[in-house]
Parts: sequence; structure tokens; C-alpha cells
Amino acid sequence: MASTTLNTTSAHTPQRAGIRTWIALIVLMLPVLLVSVDNTVLSFAIPSISLALVPSASELLWIIDVYPLVLAALLIPMGSMADRFGRRRMLMIGSTGFAIVSVLAAFAPNAGALIGYRALLGLFGAMLMPSTLSLIRNLFLHPTQRRTAIAVWAAGFSGGAALGPIVGGFILEHFWWGAVFLMSVPVLVPFLILAPIFVPESKDPNPGRIDVVSILLTFGAMVPTIFGIKEMAQSGFSVINMALIAAGIALAVVFVRRQLRRANPMMDVTLFKNPVFSGSVSANLLSIFALVGFLYFVTQHLQLVVGLSPTHAAFVLVPGLAITIVSGLLAASLAGRFKPKYLVAGGLFLNATGFLIVWLNTDGSVLGIIAAFAVLGAGVGMAETISNDLILAAAPPAKAGAASAISETAYEVGSVLGTAILGSVLAAAYRLNVAVPSGLSGAETENASQTLGGAIDVAAKLPEQQGAALLESAKHAFDSGQGTVALVSVALMLGAALMCLWALRGAVANAAPVEH
Repeated sequence: MASTTLNTTSAHTPQRAGIRTWIALIVLMLPVLLVSVDNTVLSFAIPSISLALVPSASELLWIIDVYPLVLAALLIPMGSMADRFGRRRMLMIGSTGFAIVSVLAAFAPNAGALIGYRALLGLFGAMLMPSTLSLIRNLFLHPTQRRTAIAVWAAGFSGGAALGPIVGGFILEHFWWGAVFLMSVPVLVPFLILAPIFVPESKDPNPGRIDVVSILLTFGAMVPTIFGIKEMAQSGFSVINMALIAAGIALAVVFVRRQLRRANPMMDVTLFKNPVFSGSVSANLLSIFALVGFLYFVTQHLQLVVGLSPTHAAFVLVPGLAITIVSGLLAASLAGRFKPKYLVAGGLFLNATGFLIVWLNTDGSVLGIIAAFAVLGAGVGMAETISNDLILAAAPPAKAGAASAISETAYEVGSVLGTAILGSVLAAAYRLNVAVPSGLSGAETENASQTLGGAIDVAAKLPEQQGAALLESAKHAFDSGQGTVALVSVALMLGAALMCLWALRGAVANAAPVEH
């Protein structure tokens, strides 16, 4: 994606931002928080949706995954259009559409309709995100202030993802599941009013042509790959599933080759030749992968296994949320004292430690979950902030727009894979361990053997003794799957930490301190 005209360094110190510019930053954080919150806000609504709409295990995962999937696939194309037509204008269009579709999603009559509305939310969400970081870079000319603004932006991303379940838990305690979608309206209305006042328009004076073929290739590469991974977890290895994944990889290769041939590529893939850039993008993706995957199973455990109300379950996550935000804001200051490779790898190691605590917490105690999320939150906040700073620093100023889009895409792909992969591992482990009583109808057997929510729904209709046995088996199977997910995640995060120590060995921290 082509970048806007950036203010590069000159002989004199760039002008410092005034109060109006800081207000603009606050305004821009509204869509950032909304889109990141919307990635995880459904975590607490999963039990309610399971009971109200009775989706299959595959439908349940699609309800969650289709939003970040569409969002990730369209971030770079929509960023290219924002370069051409104006970033603030694209933000306004996306905000209006997002608010309207959110209202429709709140009243979805079935799982299929909800999946469709979530896909539309991904479309409009993609209009919101690519512009925010580029606009921030244009608003803040002074390097120190710019680093502070980027730290706030990164904290908004990671903090918003952790805030989603908390907001969802509070809303679900007082309203029905659809109300979690209505929260976008009071957030976006102030944005639509304030953005034209405080946020200046920005566009690329020499944009490339809109590349329809590349847009189709990005979507075509993403969808079959994720779908194949999800279906493989549901039905095991098959020719169809492997073919889907192979097709997605093949289209990704075609996309890369096309970008390399074009004078004005939609995505500048040559940035990945820099190991610091590619390593930072990987760390960015894997940090969100860990956070979203953790929230996917922990929120279900707290409500369906422990039996907490949505509000009480949300309170369990508050310490971790606070630590995520604080860790992100402190990370920029630590960059002046420690090498970036140690900070990013350290954050990923903390992620692994958080999952290890989950595995060791065999009784699923609430205190164990609080401790696990606190450690994980510290790791995510640190790794996310430093990796985003390295992504922008590794790219030349003329390619800042492309670097921003890739950073945001990595975030969304991490969200997709967090639930698609870890959620699928959890579903597969659950199916292997749950004992469904005989004598049930085909539909009841299918529901009880697919998800914990489905088993609870079926158990409520059975005789007391039979229902209790099914519940005990289902909860045990879920926690067994949770342990498997934790071990897989520990291995992934440790591998990622080692990768970052190697890939980021040439990264140098900016010595200038972060201004508060």
C-alpha cells in the first residue's frame, strides 16, 4: 500500500504537537478500540449464543472467526483505497456501515445470519483500520511524541482485545447476547462527530491503480487456508481439506509474485527481506494468536465449567487487562535499556509461561486463571508494542503505509489463527474425550459431542441422573482439551521466542526516551 506524504527528518527539529493533535489521537483510538474489542467481545457471548442459536461446532467457530478473517483479507485492499480516496473519508464510511450492521447482527435470528452479519462487520472494519496508524504518523512530527502516540496505539490494540470479554461479560449480565453488538453505536457516533473536526484528511498524491486481481488473490489465499485448517480439526485429514490448504498457499504464492512484478504493488512484499521486519511481524501475529486463543477457552471454562456469571467471569480478567495495557506503555521505555530482541523474546516467553500455568492448574481454579492471564498479558503487551515499533522502524519512510498495513494484517491473522487453530484443537480433544449416553436422537448426539454448550443444552432435557453424567463427562472433556491446547501453545511460544532471538539480532532500539 502506498504511503502518504510523510514528514521526514530535516535540519531543524520538527514542530511539537499541540493539544488539538492529542485530541485527534483520542478520536482515532475510538475505531482502534472498537475493532480490537470486537475481535474478542464474543468470547463471553459464546455460551449464550450456543444455547440460543444452537450452532454446530463449525458454525460456532465461524461466528467468531469470519469477522477477523474478512477483516484480515481486506485490510491491505482497503488501505490502498484509502490512499486513493482519503483516509479520513474511508474511516467515516467504515464507521457508518459498522454501526448499521452491528444493529442488524444484534437481532440475528439464526447462526447463519449471524455469520453473514459478522462478515459484513469485517468488511467495514477493514475500512477503519489501515488509516489510523498512517494518520498518527502524519499528525505527530516530533519523533519522541510520535513514539508515545504509537505506544498508545499499540496499547489500544492489545488492551482492546483483552477488554472485549470484560465488556461482553458486563453487557451479558444485564442484557441478551445480541447487546454486545450494540456497543459500537455509542462509540462510533462520537467518532463521526469529532473526526471531521480534529482529524485532517490525508491521501497519497500519487496512488497506484486499484488492483482488483490482487484483492481477489488476498481473499482467495486466506479463506481456503483457514477453512481447511478448521475442517481438518473437525473431520481429520482428508483430500479435500489438504487441497483447500494447498490452494490457499498456491494463491498466496501467486499474490506475492504479482506484487513483485508491479511498479506500484498493493503490498510491498520486499519488506520481508529484512529479517527484523519479518521477525517483528511474526512476533506481532503470534502475540495476538496467544491472547485470542487463551480468551477463547478460558471464558468458556469460567462460565460453563466453574459456573461464574458473565460479570464475575469478567472480573477475573481485569488484572490481566490492566497488566496488558501497563506492560505495553512501559515497553517503549524499556527499549532504551534492553535490546529489542530480548524484550520481544521475553514477551513471548511470558506467553509460554502463562499457558504453562494453565496446564499446571489441573483443577481449573480461578486464582490459577488470574495468574495465567496476568503473566500472559504482560507478555502480550511487551511483545506487541516493541514489535510494532520495530516494524515501522525497519521500513524506509517511503514505505511506512505498507508497513502499517502489514502490521495490522498480522494482528488480524493472529486473531483468526488463535481461534481457528487453538479452538479446533480444543474441539477435537473434546470430541475424543466426551462420553455421550446412548438413546439420544441423532441431533442430540451431534450437539452434545461437538461443544460443551451443546452438551449443557442436551443435558437439561435428560433425566436427572443421565443429564448429570453427561455434564460431568463434558466438563472433564473440555478441561482435558484445555490442557492439550495449553501444551501446544507453550511449544509454539517457546519456538517463537527462539525465532525472535535470531531474527531480531540486528535490531537496534531508538535511544530517545518515550515522552509521557
